[in-house]
Amino acid sequence: MIELRPFDSIGAANHGWLDAHHHFSFGDYHEPARTNWGRLRVWNDDTIAPKSGFPPHPHRDMEIVTYVRKGAITHRDSLGNTGRTEAGDVQVMSAGTGIQHSEYNLEDEETTLFQIWIIPDRRGEQPSWGARPFPKDDRTGRFVTLASGIAGDEEALHINAEARVLGATVKAGDTVTYATEPGRHSYLVPATGRIRVGDVEANARDGIAITGLDTISVTALEDAELVLVDAA
Repeated sequence: MIELRPFDSIGAANHGWLDAHHHFSFGDYHEPARTNWGRLRVWNDDTIAPKSGFPPHPHRDMEIVTYVRKGAITHRDSLGNTGRTEAGDVQVMSAGTGIQHSEYNLEDEETTLFQIWIIPDRRGEQPSWGARPFPKDDRTGRFVTLASGIAGDEEALHINAEARVLGATVKAGDTVTYATEPGRHSYLVPATGRIRVGDVEANARDGIAITGLDTISVTALEDAELVLVDAA
C-alpha cells in the first residue's frame, strides 16, 4: 500500500511565532484515521519565527527526533545538556522516565524543521539527548541512517525503538531504494522537490504512508531532499 497524504490535507495551527502542520493527530488536531503509523506517533512540520521557540516543558516515554531543514534550533534540558543543531543535522531526545527541555530559534531567520516522535519499545528507560551533523553531500543518491534503535546502526544517533530515521538527497531523474519488510510501516516526506513512489507522485512536504513492500523505490522528478521513517 502506498497512500498519499497531501500537505494541504494535514492538520495546521498558526500561533504567530509557530506555524505548525501535523501529519498525525496532535494538540487540537484530531483525525482518528491519522493517529499514528505503526509506532510512528508524530510528524510535525514546524516553522519557528526568529528569536522565539518552545519554553521549558516535560516529556516522558517517547523518542523525539528533530531534523532541521533551515536555520538552527538551540536545545536545553533538565539533564544539563545544551546544543545548537543546524540545517541538515539531527538531534535525538529519549524522554524515558522524564525530561524537561526548551527549544528556541535564536537565529535572525526562520527555522524550519521536522519533529518526529516514535513510541519506544520499553517504558521507563533513562532519559538522554544527543546531536550530530549529517552533511548532505554524504547522502547524495542514497539513504543514510540518521537515528536508529536497530542492531548494526552504530554510526547513527541511538533511539530506544526498533525503528530508523533516514535521509537522502536525490538529483532529478535519479532513483534511490530502501529495503524494508512487508510488515513494517514506512512514512516518507520530501523536504524539498517532487518525487514518485510507484504510481504515486508527491510534492514537497506531502506525506506518503507505505506498508506491504519489500523495497521502496523513490524517483526524483526534481532535485529532492528526503526524510524516511521505518518503524514496526
